[in-house]
Amino acid sequence: MSTDTGHSGIVYWRRSVWNGARCEPVLVTLRPDGLQVRDRSLATVLQADPSAVTGRPTRLGTLVLTVEGQRYALVGRGASLSPAPSADQQRALEDAGPGSSGAAAAGGAVDQLLNGGAAARMRDWHARLAAAGARLR
Repeated sequence: MSTDTGHSGIVYWRRSVWNGARCEPVLVTLRPDGLQVRDRSLATVLQADPSAVTGRPTRLGTLVLTVEGQRYALVGRGASLSPAPSADQQRALEDAGPGSSGAAAAGGAVDQLLNGGAAARMRDWHARLAAAGARLR
């Protein structure tokens, strides 16, 4: 990884294709020492060296990551039934300081209008993970 101190942001873990309530906010942090994904209670869902991460983006803006045989589908925004990020997640994001993502990544007009920039956020994560050594298509 470069001399970048890292990056943090809140995205959504799509645990079910059909059930929007199972699309949960997760705090994703990429630092020189690894990738960490934490749930609403800040429990660790995933922790790995970026070089152990494989994956691919889908046409609809989902970033599908695989670590040790486990699949994680991450999207830039949740469904209408999805819970909001917890106060603990928001606080941890603020505490991440410089290098954390405050604003949404800019996307095209259609992505902004119809999807709140979600696809652009996931393209940004794709690029950051690839730069950190993840094996992404």
